[in-house]
Amino acid sequence: MVWELAALAIFGWSTVELFELSGLGVLLLGLGLAALWAVGCWRIARMGVYVSAYGVRVRGLIRSRTIAWCDVEQIRLHEGAHRIGRLEIPSGMTVLIERVGGADVPTSLWAQGVDFHNQPGAFRAVYHDLRERHAAALRLAPA
Repeated sequence: MVWELAALAIFGWSTVELFELSGLGVLLLGLGLAALWAVGCWRIARMGVYVSAYGVRVRGLIRSRTIAWCDVEQIRLHEGAHRIGRLEIPSGMTVLIERVGGADVPTSLWAQGVDFHNQPGAFRAVYHDLRERHAAALRLAPA
């Protein structure tokens, strides 16, 4: 989080220099950037996949989605990749939630992420736990 604050400080400094801000303008810019940083840190800290008896909630940086278990077709692994023209750069395994209508909901569960990087077994355990909770919720659902 320190590097984000440093980047915002450099952005703030360059904005002050570019637009020749002074006094109240500098104060308002500083307060705005500090608020942006605080909200961003709060959202990052709350990112993740949360489960309940009702369904699964995927909290991302910008938005959150709650999906009822009955609206989840399957939870599967996805081999992610970034494409730049014809170049494809593999990014590793992620967990993807497929909705009944066919739309995919990406999660922040990434095998190479900070939570699982040194614990590959933990990533598989979380993935299997999500699948088991989904299957259990469907078994308990009224017909």
